[in-house]
Amino acid sequence: MQLGGLRVEPDVSVGTWIAEAVARSHWSTVGSLVPPGYLAYARVLHPAYRYDGDDDVEVPWADVAALNGAAGHPRMQWPAITGGWEYLSEDSQPPTWDGAPAEGHLPCTVAERMTAVLARHTATPDSCLFGRWAGFAFDTPDVRGAPRLELPRARDVLLVRGQVDHAVRNLAPEPSEQSANLWWPADRAWCVATDIDLMSTYVGGTEACIAELLATPGLEVVRADPADRVGHGDDPVNPVPPRG
Repeated sequence: MQLGGLRVEPDVSVGTWIAEAVARSHWSTVGSLVPPGYLAYARVLHPAYRYDGDDDVEVPWADVAALNGAAGHPRMQWPAITGGWEYLSEDSQPPTWDGAPAEGHLPCTVAERMTAVLARHTATPDSCLFGRWAGFAFDTPDVRGAPRLELPRARDVLLVRGQVDHAVRNLAPEPSEQSANLWWPADRAWCVATDIDLMSTYVGGTEACIAELLATPGLEVVRADPADRVGHGDDPVNPVPPRG
């Protein structure tokens, strides 16, 4: 049994350490996604997109915040910097952006840039675990029956094994597209989480690892803390608009 060409891992106990760690944190914080205990944390913002002919041009959140007179800061949230909850999926603000950041999915271009860094900060780049949320309706019955790592808030994942650069793989049957939602190397040097409801990916690792992510071209990365709240309505600086 495979996902994205990678063998499904039957021994989900390899992820028990994550399940136990995140269960001890408040459900809406970074620590409920990535285990507390790492020396440093980062938030990787998924880009918005501007359509330029056949090309999708990545647009950073900082540009969208500037467009709307909002403050760009590490804990900014999409409804607050765009001015409306409708911008989560339906509307656009041309000419700055036409497509909202991916929710619950790490774009493969971003994953590729991240893996180039993360591979240098683990002793086991050829032995990684990738967890994809088990609740997607596109799975076949045999996949739905596979063992799953149980996580709080019904975030259970199916696990596959691979190498760090396999983070770019699509773990859904075509034409659906879905990245891993949780991944880490065998030596646990870092951990990456893309929650199914969020437009950002969070990483815990060493100070050197996070510092290199912050300096990587093509990534919009800010520092994070396990206590940071992560919900779409949790912008502590910009006014969060009322829900329509």
